[in-house]
Amino acid sequence: MKKLLLFTIAIVFMSCSQVMASDVNSIKATIVKHSIEMGVDPAIALSIARAESGFRHEARSAHGAVGVFQLMPSTAKRMGLNAYSLNDNIRGGIMYYKNMYKMFGSMELALAAYNAGPGNVKRYNNKVPPYAETKRFIAKIMSDYNRLKANPDPVMTNAVKPKTAAPKAAPAPVVTRVEDKLDLEIVDEYPIELDLNPETFSI
Repeated sequence: MKKLLLFTIAIVFMSCSQVMASDVNSIKATIVKHSIEMGVDPAIALSIARAESGFRHEARSAHGAVGVFQLMPSTAKRMGLNAYSLNDNIRGGIMYYKNMYKMFGSMELALAAYNAGPGNVKRYNNKVPPYAETKRFIAKIMSDYNRLKANPDPVMTNAVKPKTAAPKAAPAPVVTRVEDKLDLEIVDEYPIELDLNPETFSI
């Protein structure tokens, strides 16, 4: 009886693990898709999501941040998004990182702003604030980012990049040969009458 119970628990655990793995892969694929669409390196987006939540949408922080990218609901709302929606949370996290990168011009400062807020980065003259948590956050993400650049996640290599319109082919050059040109001379304005014998033709 005890063996049967342990066997059942093991089967349930394995099934749950498989469901969780497929769910994580689905979340990763969504992150990669939105990253490509928004012009952000999928490797950095995946690294942020891994550090923030371990790809768990149900993750909640003590400070009130929610979802895969640990967005504050108020921040998401300002962007016109719902932090509690998986799709919006992912788009919002990538968008926020992209905005921080545009503001500070470097990956490390963008990550510092993502973690500590842009105000704190500015307060320290556009340098990484001397907060242990922020420094750990940046180090963890940069390590994971470098790993993904060296060994891309399968969801990155399987991602379909947006199709760009194929360049239009130049029209084929028209080659005019001298022998193709015929010089016609009208000899007589009257129609020519031909006497053709049908027996000389075969089809």
